[in-house]
Amino acid sequence: MAKSPEEEHPKKAFGWAARDTSSVFSPFKFSRRATGEKDVAYKVLYCGICHTDLHNANNEWGSSISLLSLGSKVQKFKVGDRVGVGCTVSSCHSCESCKVNLENYCPKMILTYGSKNHDGTMTYGGYSDTMVSEEDFIIHIPDNMPLDAAAPLLCAGITVYSSTKHYGLDKPGLHVGMVGMGGLGHVVVKFGKAMGMKITVISTSPNKKDEALKNLGADSFLVSLEEDQLKFLNLLIGVLAAVGTLDGIIDTVSAQHPMLPLFHLLKTDGKLILVGLPEKPLEIPAFALVKVVGGSMIGGIKETQDMIDFAAKHNVKPDIEVIAMDYVNTAMERLLKSDVKYRFVIDIANTLTAPS
Repeated sequence: MAKSPEEEHPKKAFGWAARDTSSVFSPFKFSRRATGEKDVAYKVLYCGICHTDLHNANNEWGSSISLLSLGSKVQKFKVGDRVGVGCTVSSCHSCESCKVNLENYCPKMILTYGSKNHDGTMTYGGYSDTMVSEEDFIIHIPDNMPLDAAAPLLCAGITVYSSTKHYGLDKPGLHVGMVGMGGLGHVVVKFGKAMGMKITVISTSPNKKDEALKNLGADSFLVSLEEDQLKFLNLLIGVLAAVGTLDGIIDTVSAQHPMLPLFHLLKTDGKLILVGLPEKPLEIPAFALVKVVGGSMIGGIKETQDMIDFAAKHNVKPDIEVIAMDYVNTAMERLLKSDVKYRFVIDIANTLTAPS
C-alpha cells in the first residue's frame, strides 16, 4: 500500500499545494527525506512565483533560504549561510551536459517541484517551510543581495543571463530587442543595461512606453506590428527605421504571437532567442530561418552562481511585490491577467503557518 505524502519520509514538512484539477492552492502536510551525506536541509524564507507555476498548477521556481543542517560530507556550505535553490535539485552527474555544467539539459534532471526524486517520491517545491537538496545544486547568495529580490533571479534571472551568454548577446554595444515586458522581460532590460547593451523594448502596448524608458531604463521603445501592418507601412515609407537594426532579440512571451515582424527587425546575422513557453507551437516561415533561431531553458548551476554574483555586483534586482502565503490564489489570478510589476515573491518565513 502506497504511503501518504506525510508518511513517505521522516522529516515532517508543511506548505501550500495545488492537488487537483481546480488548480486552487491550499495547506498541505507532507514530508522531506532525511539529510544524506551530501545533502543540505534548509529553511525557506522567500519563494518566487513565475508563470511556470501557473502552467503547472493548471494541468515558471526560485527559493531563497537559510541552511538548517548539513550532511557529513558537505564541504561548500556552513549552517546559517544565505543560499538559494533554483529550478533544479538534482541530475545524473555523468551525462555530456552534466560534464560541461549544463545540468539543466540533463535527460535525468530533477526539477524543484513536479518531478520524482531518485527514490521515486515527489519533489514538492518551495511553497513550504523546509527543503532538502544536493549540495551541488545550492547557490550562495551574496550578502548585498536582498533575499526577497534574489528569489526570482533563480528562475527569471538565470533564464535571461544564460540565453544572452550562450548566444553571444552579452557584449557591450550590441543592440538587443526584448519582446514581452513582464516578469522575464523587465529582467532582460536590467541585465542588458548592466552588460552595456542598447536595449529596445518591443511591445504591443503603447502605454508601456514610459515604464520601459523612464522606470526600467530601456534605450528605445517599439510598438510591435502585425505582419500586414508592417507590409503596409513598408509600402508607404520604404522601410521602417527599426528594420534590420537589431543584433538579437530575446522573446519572453508565453503566448502565441506573430513571429515574422520580429525577423524583419534583425540584422542579416541576427539571433532570435525564445525563452517564453507558449502552449501552442509558433509559426516560423522557412525563409526567416536565414536568421539564427534558438532557445534557452534556465541555466546550469555554475552559471546560476555567476548570474547571482553579477547581479549583486551590478545592483540588478527584479521589481517585486511581496505577498503572504494565503494570498497565493489571488496572485495566480492576477498573474494570469499580467497584473503584477513584475514578480510575486511569497514571504514564507513570516506568513506560512502550520496547518492544524
